[in-house]
Amino acid sequence: MREAGFPVEVIDGVPVVVTPSEVDIANADGFRTGLLHAAAHGSAVIVVDMTQTAFCDSAGVHAILGAYKRAEAEGAEIRLAVTAPAVRRILAITAIDRLLPIYATVAEALAPLQPPASAPVTPA
Repeated sequence: MREAGFPVEVIDGVPVVVTPSEVDIANADGFRTGLLHAAAHGSAVIVVDMTQTAFCDSAGVHAILGAYKRAEAEGAEIRLAVTAPAVRRILAITAIDRLLPIYATVAEALAPLQPPASAPVTPA
């Protein structure tokens, strides 16, 4: 079986890795490769566009975690754009949502210094 590719678009100088409807054991290696390709751009921010992704298993979570660790070591940030409740749930169960900001849209993830929609509001 041929592994699906994960295209990397560059939007306003920020690499954006676009994921398919499912991220699982069958395509996790391609996902890792796409994340590495995005990191090679040397950007301080990498966005993962999971807005079309309805399912993500532990292999996908592992790829995201690996990218997070690499980005952190290089002083970069990974931002996720996620809409599907099932994907948000797996990110919450695995505590990825505590490590990475999660946004509702790619545009929000690309916005500089904008807190994620899921961030708690701090009283004044």
